[in-house]
Amino acid sequence: MAALDLDVATLKPVETGGFDFGMTARNEQIAAAAGGRPMPQPMSTGTTICGMVYDGGIVLGADTRATAGSEVADKNCEKIHYLAPNIYCCGAGTAADTEKTTELIASQLELLRLSTGTQSRVVAAVTLLKRMLFKYQGHIGAALVLGGVDCTGPGLYQIYPHGSTSKLPYVTMGSGSLAAMSVFETEYKDGMDEAGAVALVKNAIRAGIFNDLGSGSNVDVTIIRAGGASEVIRGYETPNDTAPLRAAYARPKALIPPAAATAVLSTVVSVSDADAMEL
Repeated sequence: MAALDLDVATLKPVETGGFDFGMTARNEQIAAAAGGRPMPQPMSTGTTICGMVYDGGIVLGADTRATAGSEVADKNCEKIHYLAPNIYCCGAGTAADTEKTTELIASQLELLRLSTGTQSRVVAAVTLLKRMLFKYQGHIGAALVLGGVDCTGPGLYQIYPHGSTSKLPYVTMGSGSLAAMSVFETEYKDGMDEAGAVALVKNAIRAGIFNDLGSGSNVDVTIIRAGGASEVIRGYETPNDTAPLRAAYARPKALIPPAAATAVLSTVVSVSDADAMEL
């Protein structure tokens, strides 16, 4: 076991910050005691996310399926996160990491806006994110597509979990990124208008939804226009809506219980002292 760094004056452990991996041995003991049964796993956004620059702004897109191992944990997970009024960020990887990382950077950007009295710069958001991710050497599972419009114009960045970044005209990330990239490689053109850009992003996300098991459900779209105005569209398209199928299905009468099928034994409710204390 590694020795602790102690403060000479107080003989207390020195707090160095960062992640604490001291519970690793405990987790191994619990896994061994479980007799081979699988341990709980973090929820992961198995994901297709993308973004592109068009003539006048940025369009970001994402699917809405979150997975826990081989199971679908959330059919309507929100993967396009707010950073500033003129900057948004798509997240792939571990759901908790993407959400809390973007929340932290959004808070720092707001404090920066309050202190400077100016609009948030896209490059400032990218710098804050890449510094934080590099500091943790990839242990934060957040792969990001960041887009925004500021005084320098539209900017779209690809940010990897280890902190490396790229500025590109169109970007895809996540387990369905290859399917989405095939759509961009085929149909992308410089100087596209907003309607064409939204349609292209939608088609790219649909390619991930229907060709990647980790992606699914709906298509979310966010548009950031020149001047910093943004529009968030949840459920822009719902290609897997089950409501029409459920409405068309006629349940057998034998499976529909008739009214008053269950006898009412009592209508009096009594509260014990223990129940009252819990209330």
